[in-house]
Amino acid sequence: MDRMKKEAFKPLVYICSAYAGDVGRNTEMAKKYCRFALKQRALPIAMHLMLPQFMDDNKPDERGRAMFINSIVLGKCNELWVFTDGEISSGMQDEIDTAKRRKQTVRWFNTKCEEVSHD
Repeated sequence: MDRMKKEAFKPLVYICSAYAGDVGRNTEMAKKYCRFALKQRALPIAMHLMLPQFMDDNKPDERGRAMFINSIVLGKCNELWVFTDGEISSGMQDEIDTAKRRKQTVRWFNTKCEEVSHD
């Protein structure tokens, strides 16, 4: 890759963080994580910011379709970035498992956007 292409490359990263529970707070945190990714020269994708605009997470059939869409979009991303201080929702776990099964890079961050090691 020549120098200009290398400088122009920005990885597409899938933002994995909580949505259910305190939806208002979790939505604001997801926005924070997306801003952080941009500052890191990455292109963030946060499906849990987009899909609830037109799909209902409380309807099992729509949640199932949303999780399928998430899986497809995750497959297009270079990396999965997980933001948590320990709690992993079932939806987050599905995304983590999918990324690991596909051998995608999974990076872990706390809610202060500090990268942390994870076993």
